Amino acid sequence: MSGQVRQGEFLRLERLAAQFGISVTPVREALQSLRSEGFVVLEPRRGFVVADLSQQDVKDLFWVQAVIAAELTSRAAVRLPARALRRLEEIQRAMERAVAEGHIDLAEELNHSFHRTINLAAGSAKLAWTLGVVSRYVPRGLYGRIPDWPESCVREHQRILDALRRGNRHAASGGMRMHITIAGELLSKHLERQGLWEEP
Repeated sequence: MSGQVRQGEFLRLERLAAQFGISVTPVREALQSLRSEGFVVLEPRRGFVVADLSQQDVKDLFWVQAVIAAELTSRAAVRLPARALRRLEEIQRAMERAVAEGHIDLAEELNHSFHRTINLAAGSAKLAWTLGVVSRYVPRGLYGRIPDWPESCVREHQRILDALRRGNRHAASGGMRMHITIAGELLSKHLERQGLWEEP
């Protein structure tokens, strides 16, 4: 998704080993792991190739994230401890400052902390783990490069936070679902501008 490698590009073991300063064996093991997660495909007698990623794939990934994150937020809303709510408020204020001052990498880390705090408060470890698996498709550091993401994120977090303060699980859940959906739409447009897909 970051564009460092393109769909259909072959990933040469020796080149990657040299790039990371390691032997070929851990590179092969890593690529096998990525293969099991659908990031790469192994072509017989040719090697590992970057798997295709369509706009529909991105929409599907974010749809799954939105549904799971919304459910976790709904569960958190009815059992959120006061200390977790205070932590979310601190994160939100810090994120507002980071965005205003242009510290986008910090804003992205704070975004991660905001979501993690809610997910932990939901008390649903397996569901949170499942969300983590799906979320791995978007690498850390990518959101900050998406135009409009920082400001949009701050606005949407505030909406979610307001609903959590009121203990309104439906508004909190709906706000989270909208937040994840908007992030997916922004990412899809960004990748299209980067030339990942042909313009329709």
